[in-house]
Amino acid sequence: MSHLMSTYARLPVAFSHGDGSWVTDSDGKVYLDALSGIAVNTLGHNHPALVAAIAAQAGRLLHSSNLYQIPQQEQLADKLAVLSGMDEIFFCNSGCEANEAAIKLARLYGHQQGVDSPATIVMEKAFHGRTMATLSATGNRKAQAGFEPLVAGFVRVPYNDLDAIRAIARYNKNIVAVMLEIVQGEGGIHSADIDFQRGLRALCDDREWLLICDEVQCGMGRTGSWFAFQHAGIRPDVVTLAKGLGGGVPIGACLVAGQATGLFQPGKHGSTFGGNQLATTAALTTIEVIERDGLIANAVAVGALIREGLAQALAGCQGLLEIRGQGLMIGIELDRACAELVTLGLDAGLLINVTADKVVRLLPPLTFSADEGRELVSRLAKLIRDFLAAA
Repeated sequence: MSHLMSTYARLPVAFSHGDGSWVTDSDGKVYLDALSGIAVNTLGHNHPALVAAIAAQAGRLLHSSNLYQIPQQEQLADKLAVLSGMDEIFFCNSGCEANEAAIKLARLYGHQQGVDSPATIVMEKAFHGRTMATLSATGNRKAQAGFEPLVAGFVRVPYNDLDAIRAIARYNKNIVAVMLEIVQGEGGIHSADIDFQRGLRALCDDREWLLICDEVQCGMGRTGSWFAFQHAGIRPDVVTLAKGLGGGVPIGACLVAGQATGLFQPGKHGSTFGGNQLATTAALTTIEVIERDGLIANAVAVGALIREGLAQALAGCQGLLEIRGQGLMIGIELDRACAELVTLGLDAGLLINVTADKVVRLLPPLTFSADEGRELVSRLAKLIRDFLAAA
């Protein structure tokens, strides 16, 4: 009997080691990893530069707390500011913590603007985390059920619907921010339209609202730019990061600019572990390798290869609705629930995921090669064809 809480319906496999885009289980079977720990293992597994940097830092100092200066944290903040165009960065340990910080910033901003009950507009099918505030901002009723009363102060609208947001602006004077995933990962790999993003930025400017972009899953080069908001040429007031930032070491970040700058002062927010020496060293190394090895361009090229390859291999397949995504963030939507494809994938030596019931989600490491992309297409297309034919 396991003493673990039953928070996950775990698959019947345990991994012993990995190399690049491949992992080996405890029985010696090898799998092609097209999930990378849910967009976490940016550099794949056992990357020599990341392993060496982590080992060296572990031999010097793991953690000292934010009561003291942390040079690596300052270097990482400077680097992220350059890459993003943002001004200030707060470090934490996870995506939900980064989003929690963003929500607190919005409320603090609202009170400073004289709004007694500040509210944030959020999107249907959004996923922002599992803390009480981020769960309340999430647009997934299944995840929220049983945790009522939820945190007040969120107004929900359809994704990609600027008119719905304009309508709320006309009657709700408590709105102080809009929170948006540029690409909804858990929601099924849906991307915010470029015109929607630009229109939302203009509306937030006009209303003096904060624009918060949750890039926990889609940030750090995954969509073919450092940050997904950069495709639209906008700058948010708040950006949240986590998953791929540390290459597998837990770290989150909340980046601010414009009206959100200077809101947090000593005593307003904090994190015991956030941005410690080990985590920030891992993140600095991850960024260095992405830049050195041209992994953002690789994400564009290999992502296109995978989408085009699947489109050809599944052409005319009854039950296939759409193949979509950006870079190495890809969704294949079917016309029926397909969670069993995950287990079938294990049998075929393939790590994939199904989200939103009907969407096969692919999040390979940014180091994924063209040959590995073709191998993924070959294995996955057969799985989907056989599944749809048998259903």
